[in-house]
Amino acid sequence: MDCARVENGAGNGRGTAAVAGRQDGEAVALRPHAEDAFAKELAALAAADDRPRPERWRLSPWAVATYLLGGTLADGTVITPKYVGPRRIVEVAVTTLATDRALLLLGVPGTAKTWVSEHLAAAVSGDSTLLVQGTAGTPEEAIRYGWNYARLLAHGPSRDALVPSPVMRAMAEGMTARVEELTRIPADVQDTLITILSEKTLPIPELGQEVQAVRGFNLIATANDRDRGVNELSSALRRRFNTVVLPLPATPDEEVDIVTRRVDQIGRSLDLPPAPDGMAEIRRVVTVFRELRDGLTTDGRTKLKSPSGTLSTAEAISVVTNGLALATHFGDGVLRPSDVAAGILGAVVRDPAADRVVWQEYLESVVRERDGWKDFYRACREVSA
Repeated sequence: MDCARVENGAGNGRGTAAVAGRQDGEAVALRPHAEDAFAKELAALAAADDRPRPERWRLSPWAVATYLLGGTLADGTVITPKYVGPRRIVEVAVTTLATDRALLLLGVPGTAKTWVSEHLAAAVSGDSTLLVQGTAGTPEEAIRYGWNYARLLAHGPSRDALVPSPVMRAMAEGMTARVEELTRIPADVQDTLITILSEKTLPIPELGQEVQAVRGFNLIATANDRDRGVNELSSALRRRFNTVVLPLPATPDEEVDIVTRRVDQIGRSLDLPPAPDGMAEIRRVVTVFRELRDGLTTDGRTKLKSPSGTLSTAEAISVVTNGLALATHFGDGVLRPSDVAAGILGAVVRDPAADRVVWQEYLESVVRERDGWKDFYRACREVSA
């Protein structure tokens, strides 16, 4: 793979328009890869990093953790936090990648598993794109290898006809591969990873050959067991991973901080102006989601029924981002209850019968009686009618 070194500040060469600035008429990536969006931070860390680095790592484990958790370098460079949560979780994840154990990031939807996975790969290997996206239809070839059938028919099995998977490429180049939503992949396809993770080889029986992983190779997988349609990991496969559980934000303030940071990042990429006085609505969205998720009001006095959805931090980010877009394009630019009400309704009411009852009870028994929430109550009632 042709990729520039992080040390030179150029990222990996794929998203330079997004990093360097927009030129007139130039296409800009909608969502730059982590190594492109944060190329300056990665370059500053590489320049200041004098600690031992595992073979083929772009940064030391200490610098990788600093990249994810944030900090200020000796030269004054500010590293923005990519993950807000317990430091020990990040340290364990980074340490796992420095060993020969694969890393499994486990948690309910919305706990930043994919986000952490991408940034770990960007910091360790300088490339977060060696990715297998797990779905119910993911074939074995997506993990092992496929074939260029024109060459296969013309010349028979050969290395030229073989199409390497992202995992095979990571093994050959000593880089970090990612498998997203591992539990969405059929069980027999999941088990393709067992030989790769235990023997560090990928047999190619058609050629009588194998690909051996070189030092620096490792794999990060993400999984959750909350969604419907998941496939449990076999005991044999789970043993090949070191599992790190990513928790939901511990406090409302922590979750508000996460939502605010991500909405700001997404808003900049979409050319949405910062929403003045938007913090009040962000805090309301987070409060509603946490109370319904926990089945208890924040003061601990009222028990609530919980809807069928997860009401994750990621969904809160989506609701606020959509509200910001509404306020920008169809309002006065100020984020108001009417901008987030429809998004909250869509996130809460997944089952039209059961969830609507839960939502109506919450509106009437909690929101209606809460001081300073009258405008929010009216907006929610309007979209819920």
